Amino acid sequence: MLGLRHKNDRRHAARKLTEAKPASKGTDTNMDLYEKYQLTRVINACGKMTHLAGAAVLPTIAAQATAALPDFFDLDELQKRAGAVIAEATGAEWGCVTACTAAGITLGIAACMTGADRGKIAQLPETAGMANEVVIQRGHLVNFGAPITQTIRLSGASVVEVGTVNNTEEYHLENALSEHTAAVVFVVSHHTTRSGSVSLERVVEIAHARNIPVVVDGAAQSFLIRRIVEAGVDLAICSNHKYLSGTTAGIACGRRDLVEAVALQSRGIGRPMKVGKEGIFGAMAALEYRMQLDVGAWQKEQDRKMHHIIDRLAPLSGVAMRVEPDPNGNPFSRARLDLDAEATGINAQTLAYALADGDPSIRLRAHHAEEGYVQIDAIEMTDADVELSCERIQALLEASPEAKQMLNERYAGTTIPSQWSWLGSAPEQMRHITGV
Repeated sequence: MLGLRHKNDRRHAARKLTEAKPASKGTDTNMDLYEKYQLTRVINACGKMTHLAGAAVLPTIAAQATAALPDFFDLDELQKRAGAVIAEATGAEWGCVTACTAAGITLGIAACMTGADRGKIAQLPETAGMANEVVIQRGHLVNFGAPITQTIRLSGASVVEVGTVNNTEEYHLENALSEHTAAVVFVVSHHTTRSGSVSLERVVEIAHARNIPVVVDGAAQSFLIRRIVEAGVDLAICSNHKYLSGTTAGIACGRRDLVEAVALQSRGIGRPMKVGKEGIFGAMAALEYRMQLDVGAWQKEQDRKMHHIIDRLAPLSGVAMRVEPDPNGNPFSRARLDLDAEATGINAQTLAYALADGDPSIRLRAHHAEEGYVQIDAIEMTDADVELSCERIQALLEASPEAKQMLNERYAGTTIPSQWSWLGSAPEQMRHITGV
């Protein structure tokens, strides 16, 4: 039975940060950081998003990271131990921990240019005398909070875009490869175009025919990382703070010589991107946890919450609910809510904005709001979060025409890039609508 918090306790509906914290001597595990720093409580119905601080760190992972904090370690030795854990978990030859996936991409490209040559490592970001071009399909030019092209260029490399946004042929890729090519980057993400790109397997074959390495940005693809490695890529990077539910870090895996060259970048341009002991220990704990996880049981639990959301909201007038599988084939799905704006009196964008503009702030997955639908990702939601979110959605959709007009006027002209800039700014007269 899904529990429902008392209405007077709504501001506590977001999962407290302290719930995932292990008990530790000298640590106040009951500290409420929302109260201490006057922060907006968040119900995360969006998923594993960097702008929502990644994932709720699992207790066993938090415990290992916390245990590392008072002590000293040789970081090179620690990275070697991490390399062995990463290799076991991913099936790659070797691995290392980076500050995040974006840092791993930059350092991975740097490693493709320098190898283990200390002189070249010291030379970056100046790339004279090195192969310094990175080829990427235009359909993979994603922005994950920053453009991937900028992440590549931070290494000193230049970007060579091939094809068009919805059509890249193999001959486009082959024509772009030369003695100046340092690497080919391939992105595995729902943000890429869904068709018209050269497949990962063919990219690997074409690049390897020229002895050119392939680097994969697989930030949210930890469930698929073994499959990516098995495709023969030279380096793959995924996030530790998304579906691994760990501390902030990136996990780089692949050819041992290339991974070791990634680690060596910490003596050069990687110094401002260094990862700390808590990140490395957290990554090892997250991978160890994943290796013993019953993925089928985990998926069943996520599906339970998702189907409850669908059952709860489907009867609402003007609403169509359905299951939306992960487009990359990960073992989870999301609840999709299509909204008939004419029937309901508000559109999907207004619904998402109004839910986010409160305390707790309920963040839907609003990537497609301007197309008339939103997704509800229940992975980071408690049962009480689910119930409160459904209650709030129902209240908005069943509000009076006058209240809906107020909402429409309030959020008119708000754009997706600015959607988080107005948090907590809902006027008092609107609070009876949004439930704040």
